[in-house]
Amino acid sequence: MRIDAHHHLWDLSAVDYPWLMERGARRFFGDPTPIQRDYLIEEFRAEAAAQGFAGSVHIQVGAADGWAEARWVQGVADANPDCPLAQVVFCDLTSDGLSAQLDRFQTLASVRGVRQILGRAPGEDAVTGTNALLADPRFLAGVQEAGRRGLSFDLQLIPELMARTARVLQEAPGTQVALCHAGSPHDRSADGLARWAEQLKALSALPHVTCKLSGLGMFQHDWTQQDFAPIVATCLEQFGPERCMFGSNFPVDSLYSDYAALARAMRELVPQAAHQLVFGGTAQGFYRLI
Repeated sequence: MRIDAHHHLWDLSAVDYPWLMERGARRFFGDPTPIQRDYLIEEFRAEAAAQGFAGSVHIQVGAADGWAEARWVQGVADANPDCPLAQVVFCDLTSDGLSAQLDRFQTLASVRGVRQILGRAPGEDAVTGTNALLADPRFLAGVQEAGRRGLSFDLQLIPELMARTARVLQEAPGTQVALCHAGSPHDRSADGLARWAEQLKALSALPHVTCKLSGLGMFQHDWTQQDFAPIVATCLEQFGPERCMFGSNFPVDSLYSDYAALARAMRELVPQAAHQLVFGGTAQGFYRLI
């Protein structure tokens, strides 16, 4: 089964997404205006199924109320039993009420993991202070607790944080970690990619970390297939196909290309012998999709 391991859905009448609906805002990934509309399972399935994808993983996407988003996604999963759908929810791992939050999330059958973003882009992180999570001992304790419950952790960060993050995650070997967007290599110069590849080694050396080939257009909007080639090759070399999985990051990456063009580029960049794992097998095992 082909699986898209990283995408979003939203119904703007059902769940509030403040970041998405802020008028006139320009984010690190560009102008969100074209995606300030409903993006529902029917549209996603049409795009994904045309490329052979039958299952998927919904990743939390900054809802004002993470529980409301999770319940809505569960409703989508229940209404589409022929389309295996797992979800990764938002949870503040430093919260005093963490256990109660996780108890509630785990009443939803589709929940497989949690995500709390460490880094999006250097400029935005400098304003939000997101990176401070790494220095909070409650964050490590929260990652460890997720693993004890059989939940994974989706890790979004920038290359500058990889070494520090690896030191934290080596203390949580029981928690499976999915590195979102190949670690967000935001500097696409030759030197920038070389630094990213070197920093990535700190995470790829941890056997419980898996890498998502996703979101690669967010820092290079006018991308060509060749632009992605060194990133895909490095991830496959460091993690191996058994620890790499494809994700479209739609509808965010729809700002830069259509689904067919993205899927085609990734299929051509990933060696044929690795297709079964990268486009399905790795995600199927990681997120327990059947």
